[in-house]
Amino acid sequence: MNGRDGAGHRLRVAVTAPLSEDDRAHIQALEPRVDFVVDHDLLPPMRWPADFSGDPSWLRDAARQRAYEEAVDSADALYGIPDVDPRALARTVRANPRLRWVHTMAAGGGGQVKAAALTAAELDRVAFTTSAGVHGRPLAEFAVFGVLAGAKDLSRLIRQQRDRAWTGRWTMGQVSRQTVLLLGLGGIGRAVAASLHALGASVIGTSRRDVTVPGVAAVIHPDRITEVAPTVDAVVNTLPGTTATEHLVGKTFFDALRPGACLVNVGRGSVVDEAALLDALDSGRVGFAALDVFETEPLPADSPLWTHDQVLISPHTAALDASEERLIAELFTANATRLLDGKDLLNRVNTVEFY
Repeated sequence: MNGRDGAGHRLRVAVTAPLSEDDRAHIQALEPRVDFVVDHDLLPPMRWPADFSGDPSWLRDAARQRAYEEAVDSADALYGIPDVDPRALARTVRANPRLRWVHTMAAGGGGQVKAAALTAAELDRVAFTTSAGVHGRPLAEFAVFGVLAGAKDLSRLIRQQRDRAWTGRWTMGQVSRQTVLLLGLGGIGRAVAASLHALGASVIGTSRRDVTVPGVAAVIHPDRITEVAPTVDAVVNTLPGTTATEHLVGKTFFDALRPGACLVNVGRGSVVDEAALLDALDSGRVGFAALDVFETEPLPADSPLWTHDQVLISPHTAALDASEERLIAELFTANATRLLDGKDLLNRVNTVEFY
């Protein structure tokens, strides 16, 4: 199914992720042809802004579960993946033949769609979109923070302050004189590139296509990252988790990296081989790592990353922003209008590589 197959007069949307009354009203003011099916009593309470999974201790009784499933099975579109659970998504797609579109709250919602193991016919019938782009600015700020932390020896500063150690002075790195390898030039990558360029860094980006991106001095194919590794001072990953990107940053890359380089990961944890990263940290090949995402989340308590002096850990919170829910609502509205008008959808999930 493409966007043009979805043209229609009204769109019945089941709300399966928390949606405030203000955001619901905002959507309907922008697109009056949307009819919502929403019962907040059937959704888990959020613990913090944009907590679309909600409190895991909250459970529906049998009656509420039936009511919830009846609601999602009556809709043309879903605002969120039911219970953020691929199994629930698969059940809904198979139980609801009228379903045409599912909007995922995550920028990397393609992974959840892949995990649902839908058939080719089901993937053709239902369009899936993501919230990619909504998180660009917050993640760009964290990426810049990570690069700056590496350049300014944040780990050493914290350690010396803790030890009350007033040592001799040392030369800190200058981001304005650094070369940064930026993995991925999607919405997040472009925001990172603009921010780093503004600081004077020289940015090398990666893309499988021939693209020109403001703030990026050169674009190379991802297959060539090991070639440029000896020339870079920092690496920022913004790539999604796919078969093609899994462990793209691994032993071979780290062995080629300029000693002492900084690594920042705001993409997906699966892109970085954590065992190889730990070896690179211990050897000094990587001088500092600022990590917001991990291969396993939550990060296991016994992971050596927790206690490594040269690692800064963020619990997948760098993208969280007070405006996130409104931005997602506006992106959803834009796509609702496109679907109703028979136009192609924004952020459509590629159902071959699922990003």
